[in-house]
Amino acid sequence: MSASLQTAADALDLWLKSAALPLWWEKGADRLHGGFFELLSQDGEPRAVDRRARVQARQIYVYAMAGRLGWTGPWREAVAHGLDYVMTRYRRPDGLFRTLVHANGSPADDAVWLYDQAFVLLALAEASRALPERRDLRPMAKAVIAGLGDRQLAGGGFSEASPEHPFQSNPHMHLLEACLAWSEIDDDPLWPALVDEIAGLALAKFIDGDGALHEFFAEDWSLEPGIDGRIVEPGHQFEWAWLLERWSRLRGRPDARKAARRLYEIGVTHGVDRQRGVAFDQMLDDFSIHQPKARLWPQTERIKAAIILAGSAETPADRAAYREEAVAGVAGLQLYLTTPIEGLWRDKMQPDGSFIDEPAPASSFYHIVCAIAELQKPD
Repeated sequence: MSASLQTAADALDLWLKSAALPLWWEKGADRLHGGFFELLSQDGEPRAVDRRARVQARQIYVYAMAGRLGWTGPWREAVAHGLDYVMTRYRRPDGLFRTLVHANGSPADDAVWLYDQAFVLLALAEASRALPERRDLRPMAKAVIAGLGDRQLAGGGFSEASPEHPFQSNPHMHLLEACLAWSEIDDDPLWPALVDEIAGLALAKFIDGDGALHEFFAEDWSLEPGIDGRIVEPGHQFEWAWLLERWSRLRGRPDARKAARRLYEIGVTHGVDRQRGVAFDQMLDDFSIHQPKARLWPQTERIKAAIILAGSAETPADRAAYREEAVAGVAGLQLYLTTPIEGLWRDKMQPDGSFIDEPAPASSFYHIVCAIAELQKPD
């Protein structure tokens, strides 16, 4: 790792362990009702709003990963705190997980979203690795997959609960991530089979002939008509590149590596505003800007993709270019982490480079920790 990249990685690691993890455990964990708050105001105080299953699962993942990353704080306590809340407040009698509860823990929306199930699966995998004594987590995870059986589509993949967009690539991305995590710790053939199905679906259907990853589809996985079918998100170009590169290494698939590099190229070339130094939210399939606002999470995915692709670069020059982009990605991310109270973040950058004044969403923590974890992997 280059000196500049190492310096950037060390700064993020210090911020994580000395500021963010302690703050979000002290202020972001609800000791009265259980679970984690969705929001912390910029003065570090929790906001009592309804809580999504995906955010609770992400916070479990964050603190389980904190242990793997060497944080010496109470990460086991935090993981157990989150698990207890998710199992008692979100798990339905059929083994699936409702999408929303009120701040007091009572059910708010019993719907089952594929996106939520994917993050619960990811949290269960990381918690199972972190707390091996929790033998109940593996059968719970398999019950989720079994419960999704009626969502399976003839052309592969699953439908989503969204009435506007029931056929999406995004929840499959996180389901792939979760199944890869389970494949690392469980020898059940269920997991690699799902990994291969979703990765194959991405190559065959989600990615167009120019190599761009789309968001919204019809039931046969043809593009959804109209503008929505043309949306291409730079952050998802990077995130899918990271996943497909991992799959390529597992299966020896040069076509997946080629697709990953093309996704990354599209994201870096067309999806990064060099004036602001950040990846913006959306473009269209002709690579024109569709939504110039820039959320925090695409910055983390830019880092992850650059780091993993540097590891398989074909020439020293290519490796150096990926690493330079990773350094630029960290610089972009640091803009969001510059807050009056260290350990918080901004979420939405405006086209003029200013930030919307709003609370820090807990949902971003997962993205930040994933980027830090990728930066800490052996060179």
